[in-house]
Amino acid sequence: MNTIEESRADAAQSPLALPTTTVPDPAAAPGLRWGVVSPGHIGDQFTATAHRATSSRVVSVVSRSQQRAEEFAATHGIEQAFDSVGAMLAAGGLDAVYIASPHAQHHQLARPVLEAGVPVLVEKAFTLNTPQARDLLDLARERGVFAMETMWARFLPQYDVLRQVLDSGMLGDIIEVAADHGQSFPADPTHRMYAPELGGGALLDLGVYPISFAQMVLGDLSHLAVRGSLTDTGVDAYFGLLATGADGGRARLSSTLLARTPTEAVVSGTQGSARLSGAFFAPSTLTVTLLDGRTASVEHPGAPGDGMAYEIAEAARRITAGELESPLMSWEDTLSVMGTMDAVRSELGVVYPGEEGA
Repeated sequence: MNTIEESRADAAQSPLALPTTTVPDPAAAPGLRWGVVSPGHIGDQFTATAHRATSSRVVSVVSRSQQRAEEFAATHGIEQAFDSVGAMLAAGGLDAVYIASPHAQHHQLARPVLEAGVPVLVEKAFTLNTPQARDLLDLARERGVFAMETMWARFLPQYDVLRQVLDSGMLGDIIEVAADHGQSFPADPTHRMYAPELGGGALLDLGVYPISFAQMVLGDLSHLAVRGSLTDTGVDAYFGLLATGADGGRARLSSTLLARTPTEAVVSGTQGSARLSGAFFAPSTLTVTLLDGRTASVEHPGAPGDGMAYEIAEAARRITAGELESPLMSWEDTLSVMGTMDAVRSELGVVYPGEEGA
């Protein structure tokens, strides 16, 4: 047996121990009074999770349809229902607002919230493009108001453990991050995924997850090589991306709205790898495997359906502390991810209404 084999054999005698999560119990975070804008599927998840797994409560809801807002309020026991953001803000009584509308409406809906001095969470993707994102974040800085993109994956316990693994050097030098996110949506020009006016396409809705994951691990992405295809409506149906990270290593990412893919993420280093099994952006399993053969896994510690509780709790802690952003999804992170998505869209030739000549 040579020296390398002997060292691996010796190491294999001791089990691999992974760090424990440092993420606090979401139920222990301060409780805030929330307004929810756009009572669709995501708004429903946010509200139900907040009420079930945190001390926060949704007290106001906004929809373009007053009837729909009232029905949502009745379902969730919400006190007030409005047909405009202005009416909700005028009524007051809010600690924070969550924007759950399609991407194309994020900038328009979040701006008056920040102008009113109310903290805001904006669903990913933060906006349609970098100029819109920068405008909102500049306004938040000017007014001294908390703002955050709700990339819920970054706040989950297994992501905390992964960051600790990376910081410890357990995986060695990071060589590659590979991640995919594909879902199957039947071709329908009226569906939001196919609608340019709603910011449709795979990239902003699905591809933001692998891009954000790679940015978290590797830093800003550059030297992009992009391939893809468009739908008949002119939004992206598929993209594949190769990129170089600022902190070293390469990214190999893809997304599509035409097929369901494994939705896994793997970080490969010179000493081992870390895999987040599908769906990698949701409560799931993190498995670390080293070259010496040792392996260990961590499971999501809470109920699988309560994944959004961690971003709600993080926002509540930061807002209560008077902070303007979260280091787990900082303003720089949001701008970095948005810049990469702008570059991907440029390569694919996807332009949304209103962007022409901008």
